Amino acid sequence: MQPDALLNAYLDLNLLLFAGAALWLVARKLLSRSAFGSTYRPQLQLLNTVTLLLALSPLLVLALTSLVFAHPPNLSDLLVAQYLQGHVGMSATRFEDLLGLRENLVRTLTSDRPLWAQATLAALAVGAAFCTAQLAVSVLRLRSSLRQAFAWKRIGSVRLLLSDQARVAYSTRSLFTRYVVLPTALLEDPQDLRLTVAHELQHFRQRDIECEFLLDALRPLLFWNPAFYLWRREVRLLREFACDQAMMARPHFDLRAYCECLIRACAHAAKDPVLFARRSPAVALVDRRETARGASALERRLLAVTAGQSAKASPLGWAVISGLMVAAVMTTALLLQRPADWSHDRIMLSTIVNLERMASRAATTPQTASAALTGSFTTAGFGTDRP
Repeated sequence: MQPDALLNAYLDLNLLLFAGAALWLVARKLLSRSAFGSTYRPQLQLLNTVTLLLALSPLLVLALTSLVFAHPPNLSDLLVAQYLQGHVGMSATRFEDLLGLRENLVRTLTSDRPLWAQATLAALAVGAAFCTAQLAVSVLRLRSSLRQAFAWKRIGSVRLLLSDQARVAYSTRSLFTRYVVLPTALLEDPQDLRLTVAHELQHFRQRDIECEFLLDALRPLLFWNPAFYLWRREVRLLREFACDQAMMARPHFDLRAYCECLIRACAHAAKDPVLFARRSPAVALVDRRETARGASALERRLLAVTAGQSAKASPLGWAVISGLMVAAVMTTALLLQRPADWSHDRIMLSTIVNLERMASRAATTPQTASAALTGSFTTAGFGTDRP
């Protein structure tokens, strides 16, 4: 694949993530005002689906443009059509320059390579390499933690391990085996132990480990994009809300005991250095990165748990919402594509641009001729007028 095609796919992924984050924030605001706002499991499933959709968007767009329709409508052509209809108050030359910003950027980064372009590419490469190395160290640390833990029980394909080093329980998986790592101190409190194991097993049912792995894999590509960190935070927060809500739905659930378990787990997690204890991909009972920012995340979880759940939203309603969200993301992905060739509207815009340039030159030519006749030419190199 050509360098410009790779760079355009990279830009499409980042722009689509911005658009996806904006769509999700709007959808979440609307959902919060309805009965759907307090049903977190469907929200998490929708967000996980869109995460996978964003990651696969370059391949999906390629498949759609190759198999379904070769020339889908794109944002650039739609803007040109609006300009030709007189809905944009701007000169044609200025409008064409704005439309060509992306093409000029790609051309500069891949062909011209000025100093700033080389510095930008170098910064992206260094950042991606650093994030990849950080992920590799986290995986090695996780592997070492699993090896140092002691096998305790086995539930199907899930192995329960005990660790003297872990301060908070977490779950992870290999290709075929799932692991729940429990602090040995939990053995002294059977109730906390039961609630913690149930919570971590719920993460497996929600496919949270796989989604966390996907987010970690995307980080080297999107490390500079603030929309990525917003999206990841939303996923992590929703997964805990969904887990807590699933626990509440169990018969004879002790709400007070569960809240006290979360508070104790948060207190233990705050004692674990965040920068030097990162293990990935793993999902913990309490996220240590959230405890480092204060009690806001725990407070939101406790409020969500104690608030309960409103009337159950219909599955048909969620199917409609999910379909609209997926359609909006895929439509945005197609609109971000570059124009395939010169359309009739683009030829007309180019003609208008040429006419504007000819008119500009015709307006300056009489002034130049008049200046020559009156002897007001400035001689290059001297900076004085010659009589």
